[in-house]
Amino acid sequence: MSTHEKMLARMRNNPLDWRIDDLKSIANRLGIDWRNEGGSHHVFSYPGVDDDVCIPVHRPIKPVYVRLFLALVDKTKALQS
Repeated sequence: MSTHEKMLARMRNNPLDWRIDDLKSIANRLGIDWRNEGGSHHVFSYPGVDDDVCIPVHRPIKPVYVRLFLALVDKTKALQS
């Protein structure tokens, strides 16, 4: 199990106290695009998935946004396999 897979498993078990850098690291590993035009939110997207995930950068990230990100990761993995 790779480091990113372990991090995803920890996110699923406890969606509290995550930072935007953790999400960006996983996104980079899985090929998920992210953008921030200098505002207070990051937008994560993947080609073929209609639902973009917009996450505020405030620390810590609220669990609802971590769950939305995990749903995007699941959709991404389904398209990749």
